[in-house]
Amino acid sequence: MNIASKVLTAIARIWSAFWREGPPYFLNVCKNVVATVEGWLYDQKRALYGIAVARILFGSAALGLLLTNFNTRLYTYGSGAAWSGQLEEPISSFGKSGFFDFFFSIAKNDTSVTIFFLMMMVLAVTLIIGYRARILLPIFLWLWIGFIETPFFGSDQGDNAMRIAMFLMMFTDHSARWSLDARRRARNADFSGNVFQKLWNGAHVLPAPLTALWHNLAIIALACQVFMIYVSGALFKSTGEPWQEGTAVYGPLHTMRFGPWPEISELITTMGWSVAIASIGSIILQVSFPGALLFRWTRIPVLFAMVSFHIGIAILMGLPWFSLAMVGVDAIFIRDVTWSRLANWFKKAAKDAPADVAAPEMKTVVGDKRNEELHEKVSV
Repeated sequence: MNIASKVLTAIARIWSAFWREGPPYFLNVCKNVVATVEGWLYDQKRALYGIAVARILFGSAALGLLLTNFNTRLYTYGSGAAWSGQLEEPISSFGKSGFFDFFFSIAKNDTSVTIFFLMMMVLAVTLIIGYRARILLPIFLWLWIGFIETPFFGSDQGDNAMRIAMFLMMFTDHSARWSLDARRRARNADFSGNVFQKLWNGAHVLPAPLTALWHNLAIIALACQVFMIYVSGALFKSTGEPWQEGTAVYGPLHTMRFGPWPEISELITTMGWSVAIASIGSIILQVSFPGALLFRWTRIPVLFAMVSFHIGIAILMGLPWFSLAMVGVDAIFIRDVTWSRLANWFKKAAKDAPADVAAPEMKTVVGDKRNEELHEKVSV
């Protein structure tokens, strides 16, 4: 009984201490978590370099698609696409809406289609260089959706991902780095005037914590969208028998649409282990992507693997613009300090390049003079 009473007394003390110290400790932990989250959201804008890279790559993907389809624009998007019936009865829900169906009204006019192509190219270039990007991006997105959804046979899932990403990108400060807008802001940091003048000259209008919150929430939404694309795609693929057997990559690489390099496809698919690694490895990579970003030692290899994965799709399957758009989305997961170091490295390499090139020429001249002197001595 003496031992039992001691045990009960100890349990009672532990229980009493838990209720006395547990709730305050739990509340303190919650306060620290809230303070950390608030600091992350309000202190500064995150992933400024990453979202700038996304802007540049999205504009490059759009420009590349427009350039590669320019010669066949009338067949794919213009009057030549009438055979598909899409111009009379749109299949896409965007084509049936009153806001995005503008392209159908000009698709039958070849001159209008050509002018539209050229205008979209100009807008894509302005997006790449970041000229009035926050004003022109909504206009570009509106025109892009109406344009890309016109031919139901001319778009793919990359267009959907790019469309959603550009919509979320409108709420970010995507032109704060590596843009002409950033230069104008630095030049007019102390500009004074009315609201419209400040907006036009890139001066601050709203409080910095509010704009940081808006930007960071959009970055979080964009990251969640990427996670859903990768994880849902991996889970969907894992239910298919070819993916479970490790042979799924073989089929697409031997089709006319997704096998632009038959010789390379044949070389790769002759090795069974490479097909199995590509098939099963892509599922593992996509499923583990969100969790691997939590730690630096896993984030670096998984980002490297994902970029390599998209490069492989671009080359082997002939989907360069899809891959470029997805790499642009993945860029937000690379830290700003990494992008800054990379930019500084390129700047340093560019400055050192002339000296490195000139050095061998001097050595060659000196060497030639020594050879001439030696030749003269030998002759004498």
